[in-house]
Amino acid sequence: MTDYIYATTGQAVGFVRGRYVHALNGAAIGQLNGTHVHRLTGQYIGELYKSQVVDKHLGNLGNIGNPGNPGNPGNPGNPGNRGNHGCPYPDAFDKLL
Repeated sequence: MTDYIYATTGQAVGFVRGRYVHALNGAAIGQLNGTHVHRLTGQYIGELYKSQVVDKHLGNLGNIGNPGNPGNPGNPGNPGNRGNHGCPYPDAFDKLL
């Protein structure tokens, strides 16, 4: 089963495979440390909140380092738009790109 990541508008923008965040085309673009989302280079970006990457204004949680590239698992397909869920935080997914 694929865990998709959505923009705050409801559009699918990526997915999680293991501890890595991928764009819909399968390219690895980030990594997870619990709910903390980091770029592959290790820089903190935001939080995983209700299947969205958002900026909760927690400050800079540091750099967790580069784990290397996990490869491309391929395109899992697009689940479509799930609709806006009324997220109170600004979208931060684009900071991974």
